[in-house]
Amino acid sequence: MAEHRTMQRSALLDAARSLLSEGGTEALTFPALAERTGLARSSVYEYFRSRGAVVEELCAVDFPVWAAEVEDAMAAADTAEGKVEAYVRQQLTLVADRRHRAVVAISASELDAGAREKIRAAHGGLVTMIGDALRDLGHEQPRLAAMMLQGVVDAAVRRLELGGAAEDPALITDAAVSMALRGVRG
Repeated sequence: MAEHRTMQRSALLDAARSLLSEGGTEALTFPALAERTGLARSSVYEYFRSRGAVVEELCAVDFPVWAAEVEDAMAAADTAEGKVEAYVRQQLTLVADRRHRAVVAISASELDAGAREKIRAAHGGLVTMIGDALRDLGHEQPRLAAMMLQGVVDAAVRRLELGGAAEDPALITDAAVSMALRGVRG
């Protein structure tokens, strides 16, 4: 029975990812989750009390995986500048990933304080990771520089999310990397 509940919960999260990826937060409704999973709408409420609860669980499950992928890309770089480039490139590469597309939709939405706090904490982990590389580059305020750098990444993510943007995604990524590297050199 417990295994069956775990499978249903997992199916609900997969359905939530798909809905977020396809239509943003407006698409994430309990009737849509029920339809996607073949569960009764009342059953969805047995797993999650609200849309915010679904989003919180997605954050708890998906953000650590995403952050680990960014961390691995940074760890593979030999120089501080290489780490900065990996930090930017890997996040933008993950935009195409269904998990990350859900994360982007989540961050753009109106969420309760608990879900927003989980997102902030996860982003805080990324900011901490890049802070060391920025310190190595001589930044006296590495946390502030990290938050500015994340702003460049977030702007590029929004540009990529437009989908029909005039620019090629590789061009957007290269522009973000170039701007980030020029910026972090100070």
